[in-house]
Amino acid sequence: MTTTSQTTVTTPDGPMDLYEALPDGKPKGAIVVIQEAFGVNEHIKDVTRRIADAGYRAVAPTMFHRAGGGTADYTDFAKVMPLFKGMSDAGTLMDVDAAVAHLRGAGFRDAQIGLVGFCFGGRVSFLVATQRALGAAVGFYGGGIVTARRGGFATLIGDTAKLATPWLGLFGDKDQGIPVEDVETLRAALAKEAKVPNQIVRYADAEHGFNCNVRPSYNEAAAKDAWARMLDWFGRQLS
Repeated sequence: MTTTSQTTVTTPDGPMDLYEALPDGKPKGAIVVIQEAFGVNEHIKDVTRRIADAGYRAVAPTMFHRAGGGTADYTDFAKVMPLFKGMSDAGTLMDVDAAVAHLRGAGFRDAQIGLVGFCFGGRVSFLVATQRALGAAVGFYGGGIVTARRGGFATLIGDTAKLATPWLGLFGDKDQGIPVEDVETLRAALAKEAKVPNQIVRYADAEHGFNCNVRPSYNEAAAKDAWARMLDWFGRQLS
């Protein structure tokens, strides 16, 4: 039976809580779960537990600690932007590094550690994959990689040649924030420049947030297929 706990780790910008889930028996690897723009809410905690159910030690860092922490409801977009106060790509990498350090302390090598991110975390998955060499990374509907979005975060398309972690990107064709053209631009850039394994999968009938079963955009068929592809990616890439 999966067990859960909360741990506090240190970052250069202050303490950060980790929601942690451990599988039965010896883990076959470790996964860092990166939240949506709504924080480490019940959905992200459920995702973390499901990854533990699949045999991995999983941790979800609460990356809004600079703004005092917390979550926003999926319908309360006015609360989202204040949660991003103090956030930057440099700070995001600090938070991921702290989570990875925690897993290293539990005995995992970098090649045994994967990362998966959703929404905001989908972009983070690509950022980390270009800046750190972990075992594998997966991004669900990460916007802002090709075309900048509000919030002040830079695009990442110029870093495809730096990809150091094998990366799988999962996108919905009906995502209003990530045009299909952007997805194909990213695919072409990776095919031309990336030196490590990578793959992009598109779902014709899926919207943004298709994996989240508490959002109206939930798409069961796409979610199940993407989840299976994620686990297969981790199974093949993590040593």
